Amino acid sequence: MNKAPASVWQNPIHFFAFGLGSGASPWAPGTVGTLAAVPLYFIMAGLSLPFYILVLVVTFVIGCWLCERTSEDLGVHDHSGIVWDEFVGYWLTMLALPVSWQWALAGFVVFRFFDIIKPWPIRWADRRVAGGFGIMLDDVLAAVYAGGCLHLAKFFIDSL
Repeated sequence: MNKAPASVWQNPIHFFAFGLGSGASPWAPGTVGTLAAVPLYFIMAGLSLPFYILVLVVTFVIGCWLCERTSEDLGVHDHSGIVWDEFVGYWLTMLALPVSWQWALAGFVVFRFFDIIKPWPIRWADRRVAGGFGIMLDDVLAAVYAGGCLHLAKFFIDSL
């Protein structure tokens, strides 16, 4: 069971790193964090593609710093409650896909699948790349796998 530090509710950096508090969930904080990213995705989905990509880049860069700082403050590399990486990973998964609850659900399931099983090179990056960049990188790689699968599915659906 996950025990979130009290600083999540006192330190704005920790609050964001813990996915607006969603990572404080005592059960499956990564899944709860990804779920918390879904409503924000629906807000972002109205952006033009270039602005959506800009938001992804900015939230990734900020996420590297948030995750690094929070890990250092807590003395734990990639505390299970740090879920900002899940937010950005989910949003990247959904890049340029149709906006609907069905695609959002598919993105949630496929992203969580790859984030949990961590096929190569995700597991390698998770174990070998340190700091905030390392925390963010494995979720970005999981998002590339998940987004690729969903775009492939969309291609086949569109060709029917």
